[in-house]
Parts: sequence; structure tokens; C-alpha cells
Amino acid sequence: MGFADFFRKKTSSNVAKDRLKLVLVSDRAGCSPEIMEQMKNDIIAVISKYVEIDLEGLDIKITQEPDGNNGTVPALFANIPIKEMRSKK
Repeated sequence: MGFADFFRKKTSSNVAKDRLKLVLVSDRAGCSPEIMEQMKNDIIAVISKYVEIDLEGLDIKITQEPDGNNGTVPALFANIPIKEMRSKK
């Protein structure tokens, strides 16, 4: 549910799936879905300044990873396909 979603038509089931994913991820990370969405949008905005990205293939998520002390910590994973580099202004 990021910037690209404004330009794509989605079925109600896809919208529901995206919302559920966002709620689950935000719960795992211990922050609100609104914060998660804002963080994702900020990441997209910053990277878009330097490269043209493929919003269709964009995948940003937070998961729980082992911390080495028999616990877990949130980890941010981003798969951001790059179409091309932006020219210097």
C-alpha cells in the first residue's frame, strides 16, 4: 500500500490482503500501521530522488530475525527493483 497503489486498480480482496499484511508486520515490529506506511513512503521518496524504481516489483517488509541471544529483533528488508539511474541535475 504505497505510492504505486494510487495508480493501480485493486480488487477489494487485494486491498484487504494488503491491509492485513500491514497490520501483521506492524504488530511484529511493535509500531502502528500508520508509522509503517509512512516509513515505507519515506523510503520510496528518498530512493526515488536518485533512481527510477519499479513500483510494481517493490517489496518492503519488517520481519523478526534472531538476535543471537535467543531472542528476536525487527529487521527491515527491501527489494526495490531499479529501472534506471537518474541524471545529475
